[in-house]
Amino acid sequence: MTSLGDPVELGSATARNRLVFGPHPTNLGRRRSLSDRHVAYYRTRAAGGTGVIVVEEASVHPSDWPYERAPLASQCVAGWEQVAAACHDEGALVLAAIGHTGGQGSSAYNQSALLAPSSVPDVVTREVPKAMEDEDIAAVVEGFAEAAALAAAAGCDGVEVNAGQWSLLRQFCSGLTNVREDDLGSDRAALLARVLDAVRSATAGVVGLRFSCDELAPWAGLVPSTAASLLADLAAVGRFDYVTVVRGSAYGTGATNPDGNVGPGFNREATALVRSVLPGSVAVVAQGSIVDPQMAAEIVEGGEADLVEMTRAQLADSSLGAKVLAGDVGRVRPCTLCNQACQVRDPRNPLVSCIADPHTGYESVEEPPPLKPVALRGDSEARRHLLVVGGGPAGLECARVAALGGLRVTVLERSGRLGGMAVAASRLPGHGRFARLVGWLEAECRLAGVELVMEHEAALEELDAHEGPIVCCTGSRPGRRSFALAQFAPALTAAEVLEAERLVGEAAPSPAVVFDPIGGPVGIGVAETLASLGAAVMLVTPHFVAGEQLARTGDLAPANVRLLRAGVTIVRRSLICSVGASSITIEHRDSGEVSVMPLAVFVDAGHRLAEDSLCRSISAVRAGVLVAGDAVAPRTVLEAVLDARRVAMGLCRSAKELADP
Repeated sequence: MTSLGDPVELGSATARNRLVFGPHPTNLGRRRSLSDRHVAYYRTRAAGGTGVIVVEEASVHPSDWPYERAPLASQCVAGWEQVAAACHDEGALVLAAIGHTGGQGSSAYNQSALLAPSSVPDVVTREVPKAMEDEDIAAVVEGFAEAAALAAAAGCDGVEVNAGQWSLLRQFCSGLTNVREDDLGSDRAALLARVLDAVRSATAGVVGLRFSCDELAPWAGLVPSTAASLLADLAAVGRFDYVTVVRGSAYGTGATNPDGNVGPGFNREATALVRSVLPGSVAVVAQGSIVDPQMAAEIVEGGEADLVEMTRAQLADSSLGAKVLAGDVGRVRPCTLCNQACQVRDPRNPLVSCIADPHTGYESVEEPPPLKPVALRGDSEARRHLLVVGGGPAGLECARVAALGGLRVTVLERSGRLGGMAVAASRLPGHGRFARLVGWLEAECRLAGVELVMEHEAALEELDAHEGPIVCCTGSRPGRRSFALAQFAPALTAAEVLEAERLVGEAAPSPAVVFDPIGGPVGIGVAETLASLGAAVMLVTPHFVAGEQLARTGDLAPANVRLLRAGVTIVRRSLICSVGASSITIEHRDSGEVSVMPLAVFVDAGHRLAEDSLCRSISAVRAGVLVAGDAVAPRTVLEAVLDARRVAMGLCRSAKELADP
């Protein structure tokens, strides 16, 4: 039986195993070239045991500039050389992703018209592209061939041609965007075949194809059955060595890498269909939120695909490959499928990272946490005893890293469970995997020898008597209200709703009003939760659209669809004036119109504040108290983990200096 650890032939090359780290935007580039940060980023995954690395997609022609630091193939030769050499040293194959985003691109950077099969406005940007003429088509085909040749000359083992999401080649294959009346309209796959032929002629290396087999627009777009037939025709004459089955189009821009509201392995049926129609000489790569090693193994062992792309999983744990192949699956740091730090196509231009491991994307600029325990000698044990107050994500990460760095660590948690607000967040729809991250942190703390003390309220006298360092990770508290609240008003915070065991499996009070001044996943998730429990729910937001911050994670449109399907009433551009015992007063921000609505329960999903009272109290009586996570300022799990890690590593450095003067 085939397993994940078995080698696999990809055309002229052999991968050492069947794990793939797929192409994705990183924003790690220097202008339009690959940088030293790319080299460190990919080397880390290669050293972590993956079999195939596909480098961030490079545009094959200057007419394509989809995001500010999008690589351009003609400027990537030096970077490809360095990435290939680094990853080859670690035993991984390296392929260069090449493509053109066409009408899904941007004209903001080169101030030129977008190129597309036809003048069909993009459904997201509404920009009308130029219908490509013969000279445009010839230039793009030549660009693909030149990019493939450059990648081969740079030492890459081959290329992956993008005809998936954000792809001009997919746009030519689709009735959604190709309404041409020439031969490229009558045979929509003709340009893709022409490009693959040109690429095959330009390189003796591996030729891969990334192809969207479901555009989620069946009235005119690609569907799995027609896509499988198209791929079979292309493969019949050996145009590519492997195909990665993806989904998505302009009608589903987040469909390729959705968040946790879409279950893992959503492409398995389409992948199995493609595998069944292609010859055995062409490998099939499964993709689609495959983040659990057990699922990846099942796909390969069951013959659904020959390789598995586990990109986000390897952002969360760069050593996933080595751990899986060593049979140490339980120690793989879990991906939460939150998309909070790994999606970089937004106006902030963030660098790729991961809430589970903030070292992702910062491999060359920030010191990594210790991987194995370090023994420290020469300093007193009392001075090396770290006390961490609070067992949320920040407290657990601080404890884990400090213990690996040689400190003796005790965590004091006042409640009966660990995880803090991350546990509450895990009860939001699509966020259940946050509980896995908490479980991983707890297990790793125990393995590192951390003493975890629950139901222990840290007293000021106890902390003052402690000789070693103290880190306060005491989390957050409800923020200030912007509305009047009657004495007996049925008001709850979002955290109280999510932590209320009595709501699980029982009907929720109805009608319920959820106030969401932030526009993130919490307000949306609470509204969904209450609606699922049978409540008539009204979501009040001051914004033009519910959950506007979800645009960063790709869940904005899907979330609004879910709310409507659940029967949630969305009241936009409105504020809460007052909450009474059985009614609520709402004011429209623009018109000033005031409405009074009946109420059974009110949920405030607003901002929270730092719970820093203990930190300030202990700091008043002794020096050297450190703070991390939400106790500094309530933010996301990413900042909590990063804060805590930096604090712990600073303590470890200080302890080492004392131990080894």
